[in-house]
Amino acid sequence: LSTLKQPPQYAWLRELGLQEDNPGVYNGRWGGGGQVVTTYCPANNQPIARVRQASLEDYEETVRKAKEAWKVWADIPAPKRGEIVRQIGDALRQKIKVLGSLVSLEMGKIYVEGVGEVQEYVDVCDYAVGLSRMIGGPVLPSERSGHALIEQWNPVGLVGIITAFNFPVAVYGWNSAIAMICGNACAPTTSLTSVAVTKIIAEVLEDNKIPGAVCSLVCGGADIGTAMARDGRMDLLSFTGSTEVGKQVALMVQERFGRSLLELGGNNAIIVFEDADLNLVIPSTLFAAVGTAGQRCTTARRLFLHESVHDEVVEKLAKAYAQVRIGDPWDSDTLYGPLHTREAVKMFLDAVEQAKQQGGSVVYGGKVINRPGNYVEPTIVIGLAHNAPIVHTETFAPILYVLKFKEEEEVFAWNNEVKQGLSSSIFTRDLGRIFRWLGPKGSDCGIVNVNIPTSGAEIGGAFGGEKHTGGGRESGSDSWKLYMKRSTCTINYSKDLPLAQGIKFQ
Repeated sequence: LSTLKQPPQYAWLRELGLQEDNPGVYNGRWGGGGQVVTTYCPANNQPIARVRQASLEDYEETVRKAKEAWKVWADIPAPKRGEIVRQIGDALRQKIKVLGSLVSLEMGKIYVEGVGEVQEYVDVCDYAVGLSRMIGGPVLPSERSGHALIEQWNPVGLVGIITAFNFPVAVYGWNSAIAMICGNACAPTTSLTSVAVTKIIAEVLEDNKIPGAVCSLVCGGADIGTAMARDGRMDLLSFTGSTEVGKQVALMVQERFGRSLLELGGNNAIIVFEDADLNLVIPSTLFAAVGTAGQRCTTARRLFLHESVHDEVVEKLAKAYAQVRIGDPWDSDTLYGPLHTREAVKMFLDAVEQAKQQGGSVVYGGKVINRPGNYVEPTIVIGLAHNAPIVHTETFAPILYVLKFKEEEEVFAWNNEVKQGLSSSIFTRDLGRIFRWLGPKGSDCGIVNVNIPTSGAEIGGAFGGEKHTGGGRESGSDSWKLYMKRSTCTINYSKDLPLAQGIKFQ
């Protein structure tokens, strides 16, 4: 564990079973014969540990074992599957602080967010336990006497899960906990954090004499992701990431008439009307735009201000930005950490420069912070047109474009004119406006909020968006149906055979 001994506070990674070199493949046993990659801490760009990724041979073996494990898992009654998921949630609870610290260390988000992300997985496990006793279809009225018409729901089979760097635990949890109670086997492909999570899950499965391959792991790069997308044995592929890569994944899956669940980008807007409560607006906007250093898919990237409150809000927001405590993510006083990679810093600088060239003025931030790691200033840009090219570009960085509007109809249209449709929020006291916003001519997003930020979704609702966001839904509500296949079943328990269209054979 030599790369983890300096500084000595990294030694806690041993509590998660992590070493200097870690296998990135699990299918009932640990291994990996692919490329060795080093993970780095974004706060100082120092190495954390190494992971040996999956080779294509490892992938083939893992898929084969996962398909075999599914045969065992699918035969277990759903409530008993829920009991296993409950135990996984309990095991995560026991490691919540140390696992949250790893998320913070590897991704760069602040410690409280790292712990909160693990808590989200725990909460989804709790939710899934109850759901395991409720999944199923209705008994429908049949028009034929002596017949029963029912809907039968069965697991799709093997669910591939490609998660994003910014929520490696939560996104996996949304997918795996629900997929497991539905009777599916899972095969994620992600980071060092996923190795730690899989170790926790594997111990629960082994203690219950369940094949470990029910929750396999194949850490890998583009070659493994491509293999999953093209593999007909992958019954559902859940992909969370950029719109550009998501489109490639969707096309490869569709070529084989497979099923995909896409959770892609968001160019999210907050709209502030003249009657808004600014005591809600300022902290909400700050949280939505600056949280996770602008690296959430639900981050607020556009702020539409009614012309009557524009100057006041910009002034108050700039003062709030100045109070954001920037520092090491694992420091309890820190509210804002680094970007994930050096490439992200370059993208930030490019976007700020483009904003200036397109007529924008930086009123706060806009520069790289002179300290180790990938730190940039949270940034506010004013003066751009609502349809400026940079405004319509999702930049995964803490840049907020502040735009002025006059009328409700125009700003609703501006909210909807970007390609993505993930999250949106308005601030107003007008009930009529609220319900127009929620209605068919209002927001076209999958998340439509009122008087709260664009980020911070609850697990009980379906999470996802429209248009270039991909259309997928994860977590709550009836998202479980995406992990199932539906059959309409007609059962004749009479001695007669009434045929369709009244046809009779003499």
